[in-house]
This record gives sequence, structure tokens and C-alpha cells, in this order.
Amino acid sequence: MATDAGGTNTETQLSGAEVLLRALKDQGVEVIFGYPGGAVLPIYDALYQQNAIRHILVRHEQAAVHAAEGYARSTGRVGCVLVTSGPGATNAVTGLVDALMDSIPIVCLTGQVPTHLIGNDAFQEADTTGITRPATKHNYLVKRAEDMARTVHEAFYVARSGRPGPVVIDLPKDVLIGRAAYVPPATTPHRSYRPNTTPDATAIARAAALLKGAKRPVIYTGGGVINAGAAASDALRRLVRATGAPCTSTLMGLGAYPANDPLFLGMLGMHGTYEANLAMHACDVMLNIGARFDDRVTGRLNAFSPQSRKIHVDIDPSSINKNVPVEVAIVADAGEAIEALLAAFEADPQTQDRAALAAWWQQIDGWRGKDCLRFTQPTARGAVIKPQYAVQRLYEITRDLGRETFITTEVGQHQMWAAQHFRFDAPNRWMTSGGLGTMGYGLPAGMGVQIAHPDALVIDIAGEASILMNIQEMSTLAQYRLPVKVFILNNEYMGMVRQWQELLHGGRYSESYSAALPDFVKLAESFHAKGLRAHSVDELDDVIRAMIAADGPVIADIVVDQKENVFPMIPSGAAHNEMILGPEHEAEAAGITDEGLVLV
Repeated sequence: MATDAGGTNTETQLSGAEVLLRALKDQGVEVIFGYPGGAVLPIYDALYQQNAIRHILVRHEQAAVHAAEGYARSTGRVGCVLVTSGPGATNAVTGLVDALMDSIPIVCLTGQVPTHLIGNDAFQEADTTGITRPATKHNYLVKRAEDMARTVHEAFYVARSGRPGPVVIDLPKDVLIGRAAYVPPATTPHRSYRPNTTPDATAIARAAALLKGAKRPVIYTGGGVINAGAAASDALRRLVRATGAPCTSTLMGLGAYPANDPLFLGMLGMHGTYEANLAMHACDVMLNIGARFDDRVTGRLNAFSPQSRKIHVDIDPSSINKNVPVEVAIVADAGEAIEALLAAFEADPQTQDRAALAAWWQQIDGWRGKDCLRFTQPTARGAVIKPQYAVQRLYEITRDLGRETFITTEVGQHQMWAAQHFRFDAPNRWMTSGGLGTMGYGLPAGMGVQIAHPDALVIDIAGEASILMNIQEMSTLAQYRLPVKVFILNNEYMGMVRQWQELLHGGRYSESYSAALPDFVKLAESFHAKGLRAHSVDELDDVIRAMIAADGPVIADIVVDQKENVFPMIPSGAAHNEMILGPEHEAEAAGITDEGLVLV
């Protein structure tokens, strides 16, 4: 039996790369999104010699992280990324910050120069742990092969526990070549990082009493409900129906509560519905579950929901009282907190004021009557397509298929129209970049979703500007025969930039027009995909159906009205009840109403 100087049986030892892959397998990893380079070649050599973990070769490291995000967001599992040192790691940073902002569990493996060269400005060296410290939930630099397995197991635990997020493991090449024994995952709790998931009973009782005594309650949900799993979404539905309170959602929380339920007010915030924003402004008790009171929701902070007593449920204690002071703080897993709230609400001896609740709903129905998402689509043959109508028809046609459908988006006007007009009745079907607002997110995210759900219909609702940010991933779709559909709302502008320039900068359209766009049909064909185009409203349905029916990837270029804007809109610096409505409402009033509505 061969032994090393320390007496260890070397026949049972593996290379650091082999230890890494075995640890990934034990963590349930089935797929890695990556791009090879010199520093990680030992890992790629080990990948070649096994069949348990599939590798998807992307065309850019940023896309690898977005693909892992789509995989993670649609499955609830940890996504895994593998990139090389230097530019491989720095190219991944945008995706890591995106995952950090939106609480997506990712483990990103980065190559590094050998340990003896660290700090010497070696070829393709970067201070990856330094660069990614503010871009991740946590990061590691592995300096010994013996530490590999423990570090990987801990990284996955950190990524998925508490508030999920991205974790980087930086791997010097000599550590990947060095040898060590494999160490299985620990069976005991982590020694220091133990996020609280169980809600405090006293806080739950106080929150339930506030809800029971409320005359104008609102339940405001975010991505934390999605992250807590399908059971949390189910519990949310039961809580909303038990309380009779209206429910609204952030961009990241869409799908946690069914969009077609009459108790749902739609999305709130900068491009949220009139009824959701005014209900938030006028409520007397607000229950926030898994959202962080971000600026796109609150508007001007000193005018945010001035009459309400606020309850905040969040797994991350640092999010509570960070932006908005609250009366009741509940640090817990969203699912556990909702179940506890439901039980406490039903046990609370107070009699709910049903007359006040009915009056509250009467007021909300009055706001709903404004029909703030209304638009007019000309129907004459050859009429220009309204982008809202394109999304609406995409939703209606896919809904009638009875097929599992996942939507990803890029970032911009099309993203907001998708959030407003594509109605989600189940969690984990909506993948978008919320906090960071990363153009180029949707195509690689859709790639990750399709890998996770090979039989599902995956559609990236895109803009012609955003899609070009990571258009090279059409090549990845071709290589792996991934039938992702790209549905471009093409207005030839960076639409959201143009909208702000029109409304807030005197119509000075500085550098927002895309003067040299490709022919997207020919571009699709060059990537071995199918290209389609709709110029007018009478062509739209046929193009949507042909896109869905195609066996492989498709780019559908939907030429839409260039001048259409996203409404409602809360201007930057305005209060959340100061909304601009669209031209459909011009005839109703002008100026600012008693409700704080700005009509254009």
C-alpha cells in the first residue's frame, strides 16, 4: 500500500479537480454552465472522464452566470458556473451582482494562477476574491487540495441558506492538480452561519392582531416568497383568502399569487398598476413578505404609505428597517412565517371589521375602474402592432396551449409590458433581472431554464437593443438543440431611455436610436435557427403560432409602434401615488387630482 510522508494512503486520494467534481455531485449538481481556459483545464480534464455532471459550453462568461440564474430561479436549486482566471472571472462579475441583487443561489468556480504566482501579475491573474467580495454573498480562495471538499460543501450551504445569493470559489491551478482525500458533506449544523428561519411567536401574534384589526389592509409580496418554495406560494394564497386583503407584488414576486385571482391588484411600483399603488398609499396596515422596500416601489420615501402600520417579514435581518421603518419585524423564512401568521390570524379573538373591508374593496374597485393598462390596438389590415398587444396575444395563445410555459426577459420597456400583460398564476415561471436591471439577461437565462425543463416552452421577451448584448448565445442554443424562442418587441430604440428622454428631458433623444440594427431573420438563420417577422397586426398571431410550433430555436422580430410608452409611470423623485397615466386617459382630466394622479 502506497503512503505519503504523512502516512496517508495515496491510493485513496484524488486530484483537487476530481475532489471538486465529487463534491459537486454530492451537492446534487447535474449541470455546469462554463467556458474553459488554461487555469481550469484540470477541471475540464476531470469532466471529460466522468458522466454524472453535464457541461454546457456558453459563448461568454456573463451568459454562463445568467444561465445558471435561470436554472436556479426556475427549479429552486443552486446554479453552478465554471470560468477561468483573469478575464473569465471578471466577465462573470455582472452576472454575480445580478444574482446578489435578486437573491439567486449560485456557486461560481473561478480558475486562478498557481498559489506561488498570486500577487506577481502573472498571465491572466486577477484578484478575484477582492473583486468579487462586494459582488457576492461570500467568497473563498482555496489554498490546499485538502480544503477543497469542505469548501465546496460550505459554499453550497451558504448559497442556498438564509437569503440566497452567489458564492465564488477561487481555485489556483496547483490546488486543482494536488492530491487529497475526499471528505463528504458534514452531518452537523454549520459552526457559525445559522440563519433563523422560525418566526418569533410574539411578533407573529402582534402582526396577526394588526391584520385582524385593519380596516384597509394590503399584503405586499416579493421574490422572497418565490425563494421560499412552492409551499410558501400556496400558503400565501390561503392567507390572502383568509384575510380578504388585497395582494400586490413586486416585479420579482410575480407568480407567487395568481394574477387572475380577483384579490390580486397586479404589480406595484414605478410601472405598477394604479390600484396597487393607491392601495399601498391609502392602507392602514401593510404586510410586506419577502420584499425589500426598494426605491422602484416606494418612490419618494417621505411620502410612502404615510398612514400605514407596517409589518415586514424577511429572512435577511439587514433588510428590515433599512429603507422603511416598520412596527413589527419578523426575521424568518417566508413560508414558515406565512403559515404561522395564518394560524395566528385564525386564532386571534378579535372580530374582523367586514364592513370596513367591504368599503375598502369598493374604493379599490373604483381605482380598478380606471383600467390603467388600457390601450387601443387598431385592427385594420396593415395596422402597426402595439407592443402591449403583442405581449397580450403571446399570453393568450400560450395559455390556451395548456403547456408549461416559462418567460424570461431582457431589460427595458418590453420587460415592463411583459410584467403588466403576461399574467402568471404559478411561481418560478417568470425570470427577469430586477435589482440590477441587466440588459442581455433574458437569452442566457432562457437557456438555463430550457436545460432544466427540456420539454417546456421557454420564451425570452426581448428588445432589439437588449438582445444584442448576449446574442452570441444563439450559438449555444444551436449546439445543444435548445428550442428557446426569442420574441423581440422591435421599436428600433432603447425604448426606456427614449421614454425618459421624451417625458423628462424635453424630447432630446440623445444616443437612444439604434441606427444600424441587423436583419434579425437573417441573423437567426446564420445561427442555425428559424427567423420570423411580423410587420402588422394581421400577421402577429400567425408568427406567434409558427414560433411556438418550430422544433428548434426561433427569433421572432415583432415590429412595433416606435412611440409607445410604458404607463403607468412614477417619475423619478415622485411619491408612489403620483403616477403618469397614458394618452388613453387624456380626456378624463388634466393636472394633479386629489388622489395625486398626474394625467398627461
